[in-house]
Amino acid sequence: MLKNLLKNKTKVFFGILLLSLLVAIRAFENTIFYDPFLAYFKTNYTHLPLPNINIIKLFFSMGFRYYLNSIISLGLLRLLFNDSKILKFSIFLYSVFGIIFMVAFFFVLIKFGETNKMNLFYIRRFIIQPILLILFIPAFYYQKKMK
Repeated sequence: MLKNLLKNKTKVFFGILLLSLLVAIRAFENTIFYDPFLAYFKTNYTHLPLPNINIIKLFFSMGFRYYLNSIISLGLLRLLFNDSKILKFSIFLYSVFGIIFMVAFFFVLIKFGETNKMNLFYIRRFIIQPILLILFIPAFYYQKKMK
C-alpha cells in the first residue's frame, strides 16, 4: 500500500488539497457566506422565532456554497475513479439535487418556516455540506467492484 501511495504522489497531493478546500469552506463559513441560520441552529432554536433574513442574499450565498462544494466534490470523484461516465452522472445528480434542495429549502422557509424548523435544518444541511460526496464515493466504489 505504501508503494501505491508513493506511485500516486500527485493523486494523494490533489486529494489532500481538495479535502482541505472542503474543510476551509466549513472553517470560514461565517466570513465567506451570508447565512443567519449558522448561529440560529446552534441555539435552542425550537423555541425561538426565525431570524431576520434577506431571501435573495441567502439564496445566492447558499447556491454559491453548494456550487463550490459540488465542484470540489466532482474533483475528488474524478481523482478517485477517473471515469468520465461516473463524472457525467455525478454532474447530472449534483445539478438535479441542487435544484431540488434549493427549491425545497426556500419553499419550506417561505410557506412553513415557523412550523417546520427541523425540515429547514436538514434540507439546509444537504445544501451546505458535501453529504452527497459521502454517499457517492461508496456507491461508485461498490458499482466498480461489482463490474
